[in-house]
Amino acid sequence: MEKRRLSFWEIWNMSFGFLGIQMGFALQNANASRILQIFGADVHELSWFWIIAPLMGLIVQPIIGHYSDKTWGRFGRRKPYFLVGALLASIGLILMPQAKIFIAFLPALWVGAGMLMIMDASFNIAMEPFRALVGDNLRTDQRTLGFSVQTALIGFGAVIGSWLPYALNHWFGISNETSEGEVPFNLILSFIIGAIILIASILITVISTKEYTPEELKSFETEKESSEAMNNGENKEKSSLLDIFDDFRKMPITMRQLSWVQFFSWFGLFGMWVFATPAIAQHIYGLPFTDSSSKTYQDAGDWIGILFGVYNLVSAFYAFALPYIAKKMGRKRTHAISLIIGGIGLLSIYIMPNENWLIISMIGVGIAWASILAMPYAILAGSISPRKMGVYMGIFNFFIVIPQIINALIGGPLVKYAYDNHAIFALMVSGVSFLIAASLVFKVKDVDDVVQL
Repeated sequence: MEKRRLSFWEIWNMSFGFLGIQMGFALQNANASRILQIFGADVHELSWFWIIAPLMGLIVQPIIGHYSDKTWGRFGRRKPYFLVGALLASIGLILMPQAKIFIAFLPALWVGAGMLMIMDASFNIAMEPFRALVGDNLRTDQRTLGFSVQTALIGFGAVIGSWLPYALNHWFGISNETSEGEVPFNLILSFIIGAIILIASILITVISTKEYTPEELKSFETEKESSEAMNNGENKEKSSLLDIFDDFRKMPITMRQLSWVQFFSWFGLFGMWVFATPAIAQHIYGLPFTDSSSKTYQDAGDWIGILFGVYNLVSAFYAFALPYIAKKMGRKRTHAISLIIGGIGLLSIYIMPNENWLIISMIGVGIAWASILAMPYAILAGSISPRKMGVYMGIFNFFIVIPQIINALIGGPLVKYAYDNHAIFALMVSGVSFLIAASLVFKVKDVDDVVQL
């Protein structure tokens, strides 16, 4: 038997929840450092607070992947996980910028960091089952398209989330001015709107998408896949969480090779997310690194949201082109060239004369971001067993979160001691990291690089 070929709009609805997830994620990425600085965090401490995000991914995603592989009930296999994740993430979104309401119990900075942890754990609960759902529901010849549609929705959601604080201030007159230690109202309202859209978009996917039963998925396996599953012990009736370690040991060679590409890609992304606000506030706006409350700093923070929205908007449109480019050039070459363009984009920030020119830099970053979100997963999906799709997508996340943890541990001290509190150099390291990732792509064996659209 063969899986049914899905229409474009069925694939779109299947991934639509990612729009809301990424809107919330974008609000966090563009504004968490700003909020933590408002609550009292120093620039060199920011990466230590951000370590919460990759730690949550390291712990949560493989566990969720393992259990979602084993789950089947009236609500499906993957859908219960990203629905619960969305509900929890929405709570974190609403409460993080309003952490001062808990000041009677804990300092606002620690409450804000706690809400960041809740958001990250929840995004991770929701995110990897979405990745696995594409592998479950789509035929081999539609997977690149599936991950590209998912990337496009991620881009659109991130644009909305990134631009929302700026739009509320400049288009609707909602103030971004504030006193020391207070989060501006345009930012608080943005997070509330993000939580509402997150829940609504997840519900669209839950209601519109049908999942294959475990029996149906088994019937789709080829004779080769069934034999490999038997040899790897995947047919045993009982399994435990400890099987994750065995699965890690048996990961396919393609996955091992991709791990290094992912390491340097996400090391670079994390540095950009954490240090973009202080780096651009200092390097472009000329502010001292201690400034976190002036009107100019708030304007810089809103402009960072616009810039993040630009790279996500570019990624959304570039994602639609990826299947066609990959068909002509191959997935590996497409990914390598995209990463090179992104690396050059990050490095160019250093020489830009003002904030408007940074849009050009972000166009390059957007091209790399689209490819990072699609190509590695399209390459990986063809190399792993359908029965292990969830757990291997979760394990693959190790190579996303481990570089972020390393960057979180060393990024702050580097900014303080090596860069003399000039955060712009953290962005330069991110650009070099992208270029290293591009060089490693060519070592990857893509076992399934044939795309039929």
